[in-house]
Order: sequence, then structure tokens, then C-alpha cells
Amino acid sequence: MDKLTIKNIRKLNWKLILNVTIIFIFGLVMLTTATHANITGNYKYIIKQLLAFGIGMVLIICIIKIDYVKMGKFYKFFYISTIILLLIIWVPGLGVVQEGSRRWIKLGPLYLQTSEIAKLTFIISYAKIAQSYKGKLNTVKEIIPAMLKAMPVLFLMLMQPDLGGTIVFICIMFGMLFVSGLNGKIIRNTILIGILLLPLIYNILAPHQKVRIEAFLNPNDLSYKGNYQVVQSMIAIGSGGIKGKGLYEGTQSQNGFLPVPDSDFIFAVIGEELGLIGMGFVVLLYGMFLLNMIREAEESKDFYGTLIIVGVASMFSYQIIQNIGMTMALIPVTGLTLPFISYGASSLVGSLAAVGLVLNVGMRKRKINF
Repeated sequence: MDKLTIKNIRKLNWKLILNVTIIFIFGLVMLTTATHANITGNYKYIIKQLLAFGIGMVLIICIIKIDYVKMGKFYKFFYISTIILLLIIWVPGLGVVQEGSRRWIKLGPLYLQTSEIAKLTFIISYAKIAQSYKGKLNTVKEIIPAMLKAMPVLFLMLMQPDLGGTIVFICIMFGMLFVSGLNGKIIRNTILIGILLLPLIYNILAPHQKVRIEAFLNPNDLSYKGNYQVVQSMIAIGSGGIKGKGLYEGTQSQNGFLPVPDSDFIFAVIGEELGLIGMGFVVLLYGMFLLNMIREAEESKDFYGTLIIVGVASMFSYQIIQNIGMTMALIPVTGLTLPFISYGASSLVGSLAAVGLVLNVGMRKRKINF
């Protein structure tokens, strides 16, 4: 590991760090109302979130001390690690099934969602793979080998089953391939073929995934389990108006009508209590966050660094759009959290570690003396 000096620390992207910190602090405030800590005085979720943030910051320090170029030399190790992380959940006595999905491992009192770590190892490894295909993605024959190298990871994600998580990995893959020169006509044709294959894709989905899609297509039918939470979410957001009802004054969230307000539907809590202004503030913060990463990608000293940041930005972009969209019934419901705001230790630690990768690349775009 390299030593961090004051001179090198100054080269960190402090605007990005400040941006993430503001989003996190805002999220903590919203968690106090989403978990009813303001009423019960029970701040255990807030404390756990703070501990997760602390662990994530330690991870950032560890990550930025290792030159990402050196990481790239061991991309095969990171690729194998991705596979292992997605297989370990099937180990008897270690893997845990919750709500019909096998995504976690139990480590004493803690539950770890291994796919959150796998996203990082996949980004590090697949960036190197995508780099080798730069300028060689003009025909389907050239593209298929690049996509096949991601297939084992996508297959293991679908086996959990975790459709939302699978799409995150697909976005990471296509984000990197697009920057590597993926032919625009092929992208268009792939989308068209995907639309035509929707009936086939639907037939191979897990039962609970089919229900979510059917619920999305029939938003007014409350017989679908998923529609209740979406309807309550829209009621919460709609009732907030422009200014909102005020912090801790939301009736849908405070009275228990809104399901999973601390995680999947925390954006609805923001809409109800802080209104359009609060939601706009969050979107603005995320916009600045993503724009900052795009600028870092453009200024990277090498193409591998650019691909790492593109992978991270693609991951966050989809998660943000998906989470906000599903609270408004614009996108089918999945279990993706809102980065840095939703409650969840694995998600928060993984997100911070991803930011660490961006900082790693950014601070090395100029010569660093260690």
C-alpha cells in the first residue's frame, strides 16, 4: 500500500466527498422520521447507519491507498472473487433466505448482502476486460465474446433471484462497453430485440417477479400485493404538494400506512414531508454527484481509470432512477435502495467503497509522490 501524505490528500476530489456527506446527513435526518425515532426515542437504526458510514470511510481510505493500476493487474483475481461472492450464499448454514430470495450470508448478528461487494469486484475486473475490447465492438461477432464474459455473474444474480440487482450489473457492463466504442446501431437493434423477447423473458421470471410486473401493468388493482405500497407511496408524495407537510408531520409514514419507509420507499417520505422542494433538492444533489464522476472519468490519466468511474456512475445512475421511479409507479418495484439515504449497512458500505474507487482514479490523474 502507498502512504498518504498531506500533499496527496489535497488531490482528493473533496467536492465529491462533500456531496456524498451532505446526501448521507440528509438521509440520516429522514431516517429519524422514517423509523419513528422522533416518537419512540429508539435510535438504533441511526446508530447502525452511522457505524456503517464509519466502516465505509475506513474502506475508502484502504482503497485509495492502493493504486487502481495495480488492482487492474489482478483483474482475474477480482473476477473470480465476484463469482465466489455470489456462490457463497448457497453454502448451507451460511446463506440466508429472506422474502423468497437468497442474497445474504449470516455472520453472527450481522447479515451481509454479498452482491454489494460483488459489484465492486466486478467493476474492477470487467473494466480491464472492456478495455481489451476498445475499438473492437463494431459487429455482433465482436460484441458477443465481451458479453459472454459477464454472463456467469448475471446468471448467478438471476439464481438468487434478484432481477433488480441483475439489471445493475447489466448497466455496469453496457456502460463500460458503450464507452469502449459499442456500435450505436447494435445498441438500437439490441433494444428492439429485447422488446420482442419480453414475452419469453416474462415466462422465465420467478413468480414474485411476475407479480411485480403484473402489478405495474394494473396499478389500480389492489389485489396485487405490490400495488398497495405503490399506491400509498403516490398518496404520500401527492399529499406533500410543493412545500410538504413538514418534517415528522407526514401522515402516511408516521401512521404506518407506507410500507418499508426506511429503505425502498424513503423517497416517498421525503415527498410527503418536504414536498416537491425536498425531492428537487435530492435530485439536484444526485445530479451534482453523477456529473462530478463524469468529469473525473473524462480527466482520467488512462482508459482503464475512465472505465472504472463509468462503471460506478452507471451503477449509481440506475439505482437512483429505479428507486425514485418505482415510488411514483413509473417503474416496476424492485428491492433497490436509494444510495446513501436508505437504511441498509451493506448498501451504504458498498456505495462508499464504490466512491473510494472513483477517488482512487481521480487523485492519480496527476503525478503523485509517495
